[in-house]
Amino acid sequence: MIHPTAIVDAGAQVGEGTRVWHFAHICAGARIGKGCSFGQNVFVGNDVLIGDNVKVQNNVSVYDAVTLESDVFCGPSMVFTNVYNPRSAVMRKNEYRRTLVRQGATLGANCTIVCGVTIGRYAFVGAGAVVQKDVPDFALMVGVPAKQIGWMSRHGERLNLPVKPPSGADLGYAQCPATHEVYRLDSRTGRLELTDITAPAGTF
Repeated sequence: MIHPTAIVDAGAQVGEGTRVWHFAHICAGARIGKGCSFGQNVFVGNDVLIGDNVKVQNNVSVYDAVTLESDVFCGPSMVFTNVYNPRSAVMRKNEYRRTLVRQGATLGANCTIVCGVTIGRYAFVGAGAVVQKDVPDFALMVGVPAKQIGWMSRHGERLNLPVKPPSGADLGYAQCPATHEVYRLDSRTGRLELTDITAPAGTF
């Protein structure tokens, strides 16, 4: 579904079931998957790859050198960049730094993603945060500059785990209160992973 006020340039690849709303502009080189939604006044550049079921809310510009994997959520008026040190009088189109947003990540309203970073799978960037470095999978990031304050489940629920397990603890476990999935935090690697453990609600 493409709204009559939207512009989708010839050559753009737009998957089945994707909706492009009022005054949006999709450039010719964009490659977009199935079941996506682009809100009012969204811009998508030429060198952009977007997976399936991505939601880009109003007033977001997805500039060249940005990749959004499937199930990414971009909140209203959040900002991508692609040049680290822009000057109006200096041409830097050959200096774009690529930004990758991995599957299932959420970018909150009015946050800013400084170019050249990777946002991990199912990470959650809070409203208004400014991300300047790579974000781990499942990390909850807030502030300016953004700092990790916790972990989020795939379902978008905060997990009862510290950013790092206490000294001497090899592993930490937490359970999503909505889905009851169990997550394991490894203090040696600092990584959070979804386990295949099946446990009743409230076990962890």
